[in-house]
Amino acid sequence: MTSPNPTHARISIIGAGPGGLTCARILQRHGIAVTVYDRDTGPDARDQGGTLDLHADNGQIALREAGLLDEFFRLSRPEGQEMRRMDPTGVITSHHVPEPDELFKPEIDRGLLRDLLLNSLQPGTVRWGHGLDRVGGPAQGPRLLHFTDGTTAETDLVVGADGAFSRVRPAVSPAVPGYSGISFLEAWFSDVEARHPDIAELVGQGGAHAADGERGMFAQRNGDDHVRVYLIQRVPAGWITASGLTPKDTDAVRARLLERYAHWAPRMKQLITDNDGPYVDRPIFALPVPHTWQHDPTVTLLGDAAHLMPPLGVGVNLAMLDASDLALALANAATVDDALHDYEKTMLPRSEEHARALEGGAEHLLAGLPDLGDDEPRH
Repeated sequence: MTSPNPTHARISIIGAGPGGLTCARILQRHGIAVTVYDRDTGPDARDQGGTLDLHADNGQIALREAGLLDEFFRLSRPEGQEMRRMDPTGVITSHHVPEPDELFKPEIDRGLLRDLLLNSLQPGTVRWGHGLDRVGGPAQGPRLLHFTDGTTAETDLVVGADGAFSRVRPAVSPAVPGYSGISFLEAWFSDVEARHPDIAELVGQGGAHAADGERGMFAQRNGDDHVRVYLIQRVPAGWITASGLTPKDTDAVRARLLERYAHWAPRMKQLITDNDGPYVDRPIFALPVPHTWQHDPTVTLLGDAAHLMPPLGVGVNLAMLDASDLALALANAATVDDALHDYEKTMLPRSEEHARALEGGAEHLLAGLPDLGDDEPRH
């Protein structure tokens, strides 16, 4: 099969996260048709996660290409760039307060960013309730998408934007994410100014981090008077289940945590004891470094599907930059195959550079000051 011109190709993006939606938006701005498939039953099927920051040198570049940068700044929280580093007693050891005009990496809630991108797309672009099972068909195309409900769709290009445990990745790579040895437990605090004023004061308007080398905490202010806390531990995979518990056994899990954080100050242990609802278990995975694949003229990857790394502040930003680069390559190439060559020539070296810099970096979450602004561990 001869590789088609992108304007005549059937382009399918798997995954309606920031990367997939950014790619679709930029393609449509250049007059290229695209369909996005997502396993969720609808845009409000599940919580989209906490806050993230978009950096001027990657995520914001993608939003500019999408024509959405001004709207992003209107929705974002520049004050969220505040960062506090504390010791286990709660004493602040370093403190960054952003300047009034500082816009290098303002925060935005994931739900707001997703809505911004979704609302910018042509109606019907996203096909909800389409969980991908596998990619079939010959490498030269056309490809056949097999969905979990038994339906299929034929396509000329498959873009895997479906995250850490991508169903597209096996079409080009045998790599699977490995457990880093570090896990998060996420805790939520709502209506913090009224119901959790001590925590609101402790965290400030942005993020606050403390660690003792074996365990850590990262608390982050979200929009709507909400705080999310990530309790960071070096533990075996499945440690909660191995203890005979589930994350919903809130009191029992909390008791284990209080044992682990026993020497931390009472004001810090409020981040363990006062949460609203159960904990969310988020083990940290990463792909092997480097992760590359033999070029395929009908399949490519972006974001975590291509280069899952420890959550140290680059994940969503790189996914959106990947998306922008891929969409622009398709807009400017004579064939889909040419576009994928151009895109991967840029994306793969860039992702390898970042992945090597962050390899083993999950350990840094237990000491020093992590930048978790745009990253949350994905199951």
